[in-house]
Amino acid sequence: MQFGFLGINYKNAQLNIRDKTAFTDDKKLAFFRKAERVGVEQCMALSTCNRSEVYYIFETDGQKARLRGIYEELFPDVIVRDYLTELSGEDAMAYLFRVAAGLESLALGEDQILGQVKEAVAYARAMGYAGKELNKIVRDAVTCAKKVKTEFKISERPLSVSYIGIRKLEEVCGISGKRILVIGSGKTAALALQYIYEYPKVSVVACSRTYAHAKRLIETFPSLAVIPYETWRQIIGDCDIIVSATSSPHLIIKQVDFHPQKQTAMLDLAAPRDIDTGFSKDPLVDLINLDTLQLIAEQNQKERERLVAESRGRMEDALQETICWLHQSRMDETIESLQQRCSTIVEDAFSFLNRKMELGEREKKLLKKVLNASLQRLLREPIHELKRLDSTEKQEEYKRLIQRLFQI
Repeated sequence: MQFGFLGINYKNAQLNIRDKTAFTDDKKLAFFRKAERVGVEQCMALSTCNRSEVYYIFETDGQKARLRGIYEELFPDVIVRDYLTELSGEDAMAYLFRVAAGLESLALGEDQILGQVKEAVAYARAMGYAGKELNKIVRDAVTCAKKVKTEFKISERPLSVSYIGIRKLEEVCGISGKRILVIGSGKTAALALQYIYEYPKVSVVACSRTYAHAKRLIETFPSLAVIPYETWRQIIGDCDIIVSATSSPHLIIKQVDFHPQKQTAMLDLAAPRDIDTGFSKDPLVDLINLDTLQLIAEQNQKERERLVAESRGRMEDALQETICWLHQSRMDETIESLQQRCSTIVEDAFSFLNRKMELGEREKKLLKKVLNASLQRLLREPIHELKRLDSTEKQEEYKRLIQRLFQI
């Protein structure tokens, strides 16, 4: 019994390929059923925007080869073999542990993947394709990931310049209760608005050259006020914070056109710049632009990488415990058979003695308890020895020997 991994991710396939190899629930179920026909009864599919991966329990190399074929058949529009990665044994398990902790994510250490791993195994379990071994491995990976996240806090070092920019505004001037102008309506502006609205009592006005685009932001941010682009100059002086994130090829806010009369914070998230760098010399202006934000993002990335390297030792300890459990579990069926044989002998002996002796209910219970305890004591050391076996060859040898000796 071994653990295996097969899949496509952002490291070996572009987005257009990943889009074509995404696992819908129907495709997951189709894969599970076909895998079951070739003897692979435990598997789960992890499908996100960055990965389409399968994790499974297998017995033979032939099953691994058949699973590759099943994967390829599910996605006939892609030459899947050009992008597939495949691992087995300890390498596959170590990979799952890293995935769950966000160490294989595009954004190093991100948190969302942990929930996606839990959802993947929950679906497999609900469909009847996650048994004791797969559940145990995934559960250990999730538990380890939680400990790593709690101890090392890798994801608390933000990489998004929008997030860093808003946090920098909070550091410079505070955001709660402020009047804020947001120029732009694209993804960057929407992301900035998301972070702004995490603060209470903000009054936010937005505008864009395309008025309809700006209006659509209200669907996500109902309290947002949207004004025509031509009117932002009329209200800019009343704002405490200005955030600009347009795709304009030239400056939007020029120093010659705007002379702040009060302390004002400006966040320029655009490239090329939207806000005149001359404002950095104005004592009434706190200017934050991409030069500063990207430097912080780079520093955070380096810190994340340091924390990742530090966390690997902790993950290795947890991984080895799981590997040891999986190795020992290969003997579970043999141990269970021994215990069942023991129970049969107890019942046979009890039945014989019960017929020969006149026993009350109390004596019957005591007799059965003594018979069972005696045989369990006899089996205790052999079972411990079976659990300590350190190679597959020895395990198979002992299995055959026990089957012959105990006729099981």
